[in-house]
Amino acid sequence: MLKRYLRYAWASPTSLLGLLCASLLLVTGAGARTVDGVLEVSGGWLASKLTHLSSFSALTLGHVVLGHSVDCLQQLRAHEHVHVRQAERWGILFIPAYLLAGAWQAICGRHAYYDNPFEREAFAAEAQSAKECDTRP
Repeated sequence: MLKRYLRYAWASPTSLLGLLCASLLLVTGAGARTVDGVLEVSGGWLASKLTHLSSFSALTLGHVVLGHSVDCLQQLRAHEHVHVRQAERWGILFIPAYLLAGAWQAICGRHAYYDNPFEREAFAAEAQSAKECDTRP
């Protein structure tokens, strides 16, 4: 139990940023629910606008996942929950480490997002989850 609290505390600076962003979505009509200890916020006017302005489908900040829709979050849950675990491991260093990893990939001539080690881990979990769903009776 103590270990769980320590993970939440270590990731709390990033989660606080997530809660700030979530509050912006909530005041524009988004909905929220908790799944496996993670606050998932989706929908609302602002999420719709962000999706049109960028390729925003979902974003994880600590123990908060912001998404375009409930369906989108369900589809991307395995991927986004990997980012939650990464935030628990890296704590306050997660955002700088993520950005530096992406910048390094770009400097090396690779894709800043798809070749980012944090994303590669999340995409692997997403693929495994999809594979498990395909083999269920």
